[in-house]
Amino acid sequence: MMEEIPIFLGKPSEHGYYMPAEWEPHAATWLTWPHDEAHWPGKFDSIPPIWARMVKELEIGEEVHILIHDDQTHASACDALEKAGVIGRQVRLHRVPNNFSWARDHGPIFLKDSEGHALITHWPYNAWGNKYAYDLDCKIPAHIARITGLPIAQAPMILEGGAIDVNGKGTLLTTEACLRHPNRNPHLGSVEIEQNLKDYLGVRHVLWLHDGIIGDDTNGHVDDLTRFVAPATVVTSIEDDNGDPNYLPLRENLKRLQRMTDQAGRPLRVIELHLPAPVIYEDMRLPASYANFYIGNEVVLLTAFNDRRDQAAIDVLQAAFPTRRIAALYARDLIWGLGAFHCVTQQQPLASTDL
Repeated sequence: MMEEIPIFLGKPSEHGYYMPAEWEPHAATWLTWPHDEAHWPGKFDSIPPIWARMVKELEIGEEVHILIHDDQTHASACDALEKAGVIGRQVRLHRVPNNFSWARDHGPIFLKDSEGHALITHWPYNAWGNKYAYDLDCKIPAHIARITGLPIAQAPMILEGGAIDVNGKGTLLTTEACLRHPNRNPHLGSVEIEQNLKDYLGVRHVLWLHDGIIGDDTNGHVDDLTRFVAPATVVTSIEDDNGDPNYLPLRENLKRLQRMTDQAGRPLRVIELHLPAPVIYEDMRLPASYANFYIGNEVVLLTAFNDRRDQAAIDVLQAAFPTRRIAALYARDLIWGLGAFHCVTQQQPLASTDL
Protein backbone atom coordinates (compact mmCIF):
# COMPACT_ATOMS: atom_id res chain seq x y z
CA MET A 1 0.00 0.00 0.00
CA MET A 2 1.36 3.40 -0.95
CA GLU A 3 2.04 5.77 1.90
CA GLU A 4 -0.42 8.63 2.21
CA ILE A 5 0.87 12.07 1.19
CA PRO A 6 0.47 14.73 3.91
CA ILE A 7 -1.59 17.48 2.29
CA PHE A 8 -1.05 21.14 3.17
CA LEU A 9 -4.25 23.15 2.95
CA GLY A 10 -4.31 26.88 2.35
CA LYS A 11 -1.83 29.34 0.91
CA PRO A 12 1.74 28.73 2.11
CA SER A 13 2.54 32.45 2.38
CA GLU A 14 -0.22 32.89 4.95
CA HIS A 15 1.60 30.40 7.16
CA GLY A 16 5.00 32.04 6.81
CA TYR A 17 6.43 29.77 4.10
CA TYR A 18 8.74 31.19 1.44
CA MET A 19 11.15 30.00 -1.23
CA PRO A 20 14.75 30.42 -0.02
CA ALA A 21 17.53 31.63 -2.28
CA GLU A 22 19.51 28.88 -3.97
CA TRP A 23 22.68 29.80 -2.07
CA GLU A 24 21.01 29.19 1.30
CA PRO A 25 21.89 25.84 2.97
CA HIS A 26 20.54 22.73 1.29
CA ALA A 27 19.47 19.46 2.84
CA ALA A 28 19.89 17.87 -0.59
CA THR A 29 19.98 18.24 -4.34
CA TRP A 30 17.53 16.21 -6.42
CA LEU A 31 18.39 14.82 -9.87
CA THR A 32 16.59 12.59 -12.37
CA TRP A 33 18.98 10.14 -14.04
CA PRO A 34 18.88 10.37 -17.86
CA HIS A 35 17.34 7.58 -19.89
CA ASP A 36 15.62 9.68 -22.55
CA GLU A 37 17.92 9.06 -25.52
CA ALA A 38 15.64 11.00 -27.86
CA HIS A 39 16.62 14.23 -26.06
CA TRP A 40 20.28 13.77 -27.05
CA PRO A 41 20.18 12.00 -30.43
CA GLY A 42 23.63 10.79 -31.38
CA LYS A 43 25.19 12.01 -28.13
CA PHE A 44 23.46 10.04 -25.39
CA ASP A 45 26.53 7.97 -24.45
CA SER A 46 28.22 11.15 -23.20
CA ILE A 47 25.29 12.16 -20.97
CA PRO A 48 25.31 9.74 -17.98
CA PRO A 49 28.97 10.59 -17.22
CA ILE A 50 27.92 14.26 -16.92
CA TRP A 51 25.35 13.34 -14.27
CA ALA A 52 27.98 11.28 -12.45
CA ARG A 53 30.39 14.22 -12.45
CA MET A 54 27.68 16.47 -11.01
CA VAL A 55 27.06 13.95 -8.23
CA LYS A 56 30.78 13.74 -7.50
CA GLU A 57 31.00 17.51 -7.15
CA LEU A 58 27.83 17.84 -5.07
CA GLU A 59 28.20 14.90 -2.66
CA ILE A 60 31.04 16.61 -0.81
CA GLY A 61 28.65 19.19 0.60
CA GLU A 62 25.17 17.67 0.67
CA GLU A 63 23.00 14.64 0.07
CA VAL A 64 22.16 13.86 -3.55
CA HIS A 65 18.85 12.12 -4.29
CA ILE A 66 18.48 10.58 -7.74
CA LEU A 67 15.26 9.43 -9.36
CA ILE A 68 15.72 6.20 -11.34
CA HIS A 69 13.27 5.24 -14.08
CA ASP A 70 13.82 1.46 -14.40
CA ASP A 71 16.33 -1.40 -14.10
CA GLN A 72 18.32 -0.32 -17.15
CA THR A 73 18.58 3.22 -15.81
CA HIS A 74 19.68 1.86 -12.42
CA ALA A 75 22.48 -0.11 -14.07
CA SER A 76 23.53 2.94 -16.09
CA ALA A 77 23.64 5.10 -12.97
CA CYS A 78 25.61 2.62 -10.87
CA ASP A 79 28.14 2.10 -13.65
CA ALA A 80 28.67 5.82 -14.32
CA LEU A 81 28.85 6.72 -10.61
CA GLU A 82 31.46 4.03 -9.99
CA LYS A 83 33.56 5.13 -12.97
CA ALA A 84 33.42 8.75 -11.76
CA GLY A 85 34.72 7.77 -8.33
CA VAL A 86 31.58 8.83 -6.48
CA ILE A 87 31.91 8.03 -2.78
CA GLY A 88 28.21 7.43 -2.37
CA ARG A 89 27.74 7.86 1.36
CA GLN A 90 25.44 10.84 0.72
CA VAL A 91 23.87 9.51 -2.48
CA ARG A 92 20.39 7.94 -2.52
CA LEU A 93 18.69 6.26 -5.49
CA HIS A 94 14.89 6.16 -5.68
CA ARG A 95 12.86 4.14 -8.17
CA VAL A 96 10.46 6.71 -9.63
CA PRO A 97 9.17 6.41 -13.23
CA ASN A 98 9.80 9.56 -15.27
CA ASN A 99 9.72 10.84 -18.83
CA PHE A 100 12.75 13.12 -19.02
CA SER A 101 15.62 14.39 -16.89
CA TRP A 102 14.74 18.04 -16.24
CA ALA A 103 14.39 17.93 -12.45
CA ARG A 104 14.21 21.72 -12.16
CA ASP A 105 10.92 21.75 -14.03
CA HIS A 106 9.15 18.50 -13.16
CA GLY A 107 10.36 18.41 -9.58
CA PRO A 108 8.70 20.13 -6.65
CA ILE A 109 9.58 23.62 -5.50
CA PHE A 110 10.57 23.44 -1.83
CA LEU A 111 9.70 26.13 0.70
CA LYS A 112 10.47 26.62 4.36
CA ASP A 113 9.26 28.86 7.17
CA SER A 114 11.14 30.97 9.71
CA GLU A 115 11.32 28.01 12.09
CA GLY A 116 12.86 25.82 9.41
CA HIS A 117 9.89 23.59 8.62
CA ALA A 118 9.93 22.45 4.99
CA LEU A 119 7.05 22.22 2.53
CA ILE A 120 6.69 20.97 -1.04
CA THR A 121 4.69 22.93 -3.59
CA HIS A 122 3.32 21.03 -6.56
CA TRP A 123 2.74 23.21 -9.61
CA PRO A 124 0.88 21.62 -12.52
CA TYR A 125 3.31 20.71 -15.31
CA ASN A 126 2.64 20.34 -19.05
CA ALA A 127 6.17 19.91 -20.49
CA TRP A 128 6.66 23.54 -21.56
CA GLY A 129 3.34 23.84 -23.32
CA ASN A 130 2.63 20.22 -24.36
CA LYS A 131 5.87 19.92 -26.34
CA TYR A 132 6.76 16.45 -24.98
CA ALA A 133 5.26 13.57 -23.02
CA TYR A 134 4.71 14.31 -19.32
CA ASP A 135 2.35 11.62 -18.01
CA LEU A 136 5.01 10.44 -15.56
CA ASP A 137 6.82 13.71 -14.88
CA CYS A 138 3.68 15.47 -13.68
CA LYS A 139 3.47 13.00 -10.77
CA ILE A 140 7.02 13.46 -9.51
CA PRO A 141 6.31 16.04 -6.76
CA ALA A 142 3.88 13.57 -5.18
CA HIS A 143 6.52 10.82 -5.31
CA ILE A 144 9.05 13.10 -3.61
CA ALA A 145 6.49 14.03 -0.96
CA ARG A 146 6.14 10.32 -0.17
CA ILE A 147 9.91 9.83 -0.08
CA THR A 148 10.58 12.81 2.19
CA GLY A 149 7.41 12.71 4.26
CA LEU A 150 7.01 16.45 3.68
CA PRO A 151 3.55 17.99 3.31
CA ILE A 152 2.58 19.07 -0.19
CA ALA A 153 0.59 22.12 -1.27
CA GLN A 154 -1.17 22.08 -4.64
CA ALA A 155 -0.56 25.32 -6.54
CA PRO A 156 -3.21 26.69 -8.93
CA MET A 157 -1.27 27.34 -12.16
CA ILE A 158 1.30 25.78 -14.47
CA LEU A 159 4.87 26.74 -13.54
CA GLU A 160 8.34 25.27 -14.06
CA GLY A 161 11.20 25.89 -11.66
CA GLY A 162 13.43 27.21 -14.44
CA ALA A 163 10.96 30.01 -15.11
CA ILE A 164 11.71 31.76 -11.81
CA ASP A 165 14.63 32.86 -9.66
CA VAL A 166 14.39 34.34 -6.16
CA ASN A 167 16.61 36.25 -3.74
CA GLY A 168 15.08 34.64 -0.65
CA LYS A 169 14.05 38.05 0.70
CA GLY A 170 10.81 38.49 -1.19
CA THR A 171 11.79 39.25 -4.80
CA LEU A 172 11.24 36.96 -7.78
CA LEU A 173 12.50 37.23 -11.37
CA THR A 174 10.64 35.79 -14.34
CA THR A 175 9.87 36.53 -18.01
CA GLU A 176 6.80 37.66 -19.88
CA ALA A 177 7.67 35.35 -22.77
CA CYS A 178 7.28 32.28 -20.57
CA LEU A 179 4.68 32.97 -17.90
CA ARG A 180 2.42 34.99 -20.21
CA HIS A 181 2.69 32.45 -23.05
CA PRO A 182 -0.72 31.05 -24.07
CA ASN A 183 0.59 27.47 -23.80
CA ARG A 184 0.86 27.76 -20.00
CA ASN A 185 -2.00 29.65 -18.33
CA PRO A 186 -3.94 31.46 -21.07
CA HIS A 187 -6.78 32.32 -18.68
CA LEU A 188 -4.49 34.30 -16.35
CA GLY A 189 -3.12 37.83 -16.69
CA SER A 190 -0.03 39.29 -15.04
CA VAL A 191 -1.95 40.34 -11.94
CA GLU A 192 -3.34 36.85 -11.33
CA ILE A 193 0.03 35.22 -12.05
CA GLU A 194 1.80 37.52 -9.61
CA GLN A 195 -0.77 36.81 -6.92
CA ASN A 196 -0.27 33.06 -7.30
CA LEU A 197 3.50 33.48 -7.03
CA LYS A 198 3.03 35.57 -3.90
CA ASP A 199 0.54 33.16 -2.34
CA TYR A 200 2.43 29.94 -3.05
CA LEU A 201 6.10 31.00 -3.02
CA GLY A 202 5.98 33.65 -0.31
CA VAL A 203 7.38 36.46 -2.48
CA ARG A 204 6.21 40.07 -2.34
CA HIS A 205 7.84 41.64 -5.37
CA VAL A 206 7.82 40.24 -8.95
CA LEU A 207 10.23 41.50 -11.62
CA TRP A 208 9.37 40.84 -15.26
CA LEU A 209 12.02 40.48 -17.96
CA HIS A 210 10.94 40.18 -21.58
CA ASP A 211 12.28 37.38 -23.75
CA GLY A 212 14.69 34.45 -23.66
CA ILE A 213 17.63 33.35 -25.79
CA ILE A 214 17.63 31.67 -29.19
CA GLY A 215 17.37 27.87 -29.01
CA ASP A 216 15.53 27.76 -25.69
CA ASP A 217 12.40 25.66 -26.23
CA THR A 218 10.90 26.65 -22.86
CA ASN A 219 9.65 29.99 -24.26
CA GLY A 220 12.15 32.00 -22.25
CA HIS A 221 13.15 30.47 -18.92
CA VAL A 222 14.87 33.03 -16.74
CA ASP A 223 17.61 30.59 -15.66
CA ASP A 224 19.28 31.05 -19.07
CA LEU A 225 19.11 34.83 -18.67
CA THR A 226 19.40 36.40 -15.24
CA ARG A 227 20.15 34.97 -11.81
CA PHE A 228 20.36 36.34 -8.31
CA VAL A 229 23.80 35.84 -6.74
CA ALA A 230 23.08 37.99 -3.67
CA PRO A 231 19.89 39.60 -2.29
CA ALA A 232 20.27 42.74 -4.42
CA THR A 233 22.75 41.51 -7.07
CA VAL A 234 22.08 39.71 -10.34
CA VAL A 235 24.22 38.40 -13.15
CA THR A 236 22.62 38.77 -16.55
CA SER A 237 23.42 37.41 -20.01
CA ILE A 238 24.39 39.92 -22.69
CA GLU A 239 25.51 39.73 -26.32
CA ASP A 240 27.88 42.35 -27.80
CA ASP A 241 27.41 41.44 -31.47
CA ASN A 242 24.57 43.66 -32.71
CA GLY A 243 24.05 41.29 -35.63
CA ASP A 244 23.28 38.37 -33.33
CA PRO A 245 19.56 37.62 -32.78
CA ASN A 246 20.18 37.57 -29.01
CA TYR A 247 21.51 41.14 -29.02
CA LEU A 248 18.27 43.13 -28.85
CA PRO A 249 16.29 40.88 -26.45
CA LEU A 250 19.19 40.78 -23.98
CA ARG A 251 19.74 44.55 -24.23
CA GLU A 252 16.05 45.04 -23.45
CA ASN A 253 16.38 42.80 -20.40
CA LEU A 254 19.49 44.70 -19.30
CA LYS A 255 17.67 48.04 -19.55
CA ARG A 256 14.82 46.70 -17.46
CA LEU A 257 17.17 45.37 -14.80
CA GLN A 258 18.94 48.72 -14.58
CA ARG A 259 15.60 50.29 -13.64
CA MET A 260 14.50 47.57 -11.24
CA THR A 261 14.65 47.47 -7.45
CA ASP A 262 14.44 44.77 -4.82
CA GLN A 263 11.56 44.32 -2.38
CA ALA A 264 12.85 47.23 -0.25
CA GLY A 265 13.14 49.64 -3.19
CA ARG A 266 16.94 49.35 -3.50
CA PRO A 267 18.36 49.39 -7.05
CA LEU A 268 19.73 46.08 -8.23
CA ARG A 269 23.45 45.68 -8.81
CA VAL A 270 23.70 44.24 -12.31
CA ILE A 271 26.76 42.24 -13.42
CA GLU A 272 27.05 41.44 -17.11
CA LEU A 273 27.79 37.87 -18.15
CA HIS A 274 28.64 37.60 -21.84
CA LEU A 275 27.22 34.70 -23.81
CA PRO A 276 29.72 32.27 -25.33
CA ALA A 277 30.11 32.16 -29.09
CA PRO A 278 27.10 30.51 -30.78
CA VAL A 279 27.00 26.75 -30.34
CA ILE A 280 25.59 25.13 -33.48
CA TYR A 281 24.83 21.43 -33.85
CA GLU A 282 23.11 19.89 -36.87
CA ASP A 283 22.32 23.41 -38.12
CA MET A 284 20.54 24.26 -34.85
CA ARG A 285 21.50 27.14 -32.54
CA LEU A 286 21.63 25.71 -29.00
CA PRO A 287 20.81 27.71 -25.83
CA ALA A 288 24.40 28.15 -24.64
CA SER A 289 24.51 30.38 -21.58
CA TYR A 290 26.71 30.80 -18.52
CA ALA A 291 23.64 31.79 -16.48
CA ASN A 292 22.43 28.19 -16.26
CA PHE A 293 24.64 27.44 -13.25
CA TYR A 294 23.64 25.61 -10.07
CA ILE A 295 24.63 26.73 -6.58
CA GLY A 296 25.35 23.80 -4.26
CA ASN A 297 26.39 23.99 -0.62
CA GLU A 298 30.10 23.90 -1.45
CA VAL A 299 30.27 24.13 -5.23
CA VAL A 300 28.84 26.06 -8.16
CA LEU A 301 28.28 23.92 -11.24
CA LEU A 302 29.05 26.22 -14.17
CA THR A 303 28.61 25.53 -17.87
CA ALA A 304 31.83 25.60 -19.89
CA PHE A 305 32.10 25.47 -23.68
CA ASN A 306 35.83 25.56 -24.44
CA ASP A 307 35.12 29.17 -25.32
CA ARG A 308 37.34 32.20 -24.86
CA ARG A 309 34.79 33.63 -22.40
CA ASP A 310 34.76 30.58 -20.10
CA GLN A 311 37.38 32.09 -17.80
CA ALA A 312 35.55 35.39 -17.48
CA ALA A 313 32.41 33.52 -16.41
CA ILE A 314 34.43 31.53 -13.87
CA ASP A 315 35.85 34.77 -12.49
CA VAL A 316 32.39 36.37 -12.16
CA LEU A 317 30.96 33.39 -10.29
CA GLN A 318 34.03 32.99 -8.08
CA ALA A 319 33.76 36.64 -7.04
CA ALA A 320 30.06 36.14 -6.29
CA PHE A 321 30.65 32.96 -4.28
CA PRO A 322 34.16 33.24 -2.80
CA THR A 323 33.67 30.38 -0.32
CA ARG A 324 32.52 27.86 -2.94
CA ARG A 325 34.46 25.93 -5.56
CA ILE A 326 33.59 26.74 -9.16
CA ALA A 327 33.32 23.50 -11.12
CA ALA A 328 33.33 24.54 -14.77
CA LEU A 329 32.07 21.42 -16.53
CA TYR A 330 32.04 20.93 -20.29
CA ALA A 331 28.42 21.40 -21.41
CA ARG A 332 28.31 21.33 -25.22
CA ASP A 333 26.92 17.78 -25.29
CA LEU A 334 24.51 18.49 -22.44
CA ILE A 335 22.88 21.49 -24.13
CA TRP A 336 22.11 19.38 -27.20
CA GLY A 337 19.17 18.40 -24.96
CA LEU A 338 18.35 22.15 -24.71
CA GLY A 339 19.18 22.48 -21.01
CA ALA A 340 22.12 22.67 -18.64
CA PHE A 341 23.07 22.29 -14.96
CA HIS A 342 20.35 24.43 -13.44
CA CYS A 343 17.73 22.69 -15.57
CA VAL A 344 18.65 19.24 -14.22
CA THR A 345 18.92 20.07 -10.50
CA GLN A 346 16.46 21.01 -7.77
CA GLN A 347 17.49 22.12 -4.30
CA GLN A 348 15.82 21.03 -1.07
CA PRO A 349 16.45 23.64 1.65
CA LEU A 350 17.84 22.64 5.01
CA ALA A 351 15.00 22.25 7.49
CA SER A 352 14.96 22.11 11.28
CA THR A 353 14.52 18.33 11.14
CA ASP A 354 17.75 18.02 9.13
CA LEU A 355 19.92 19.72 11.77
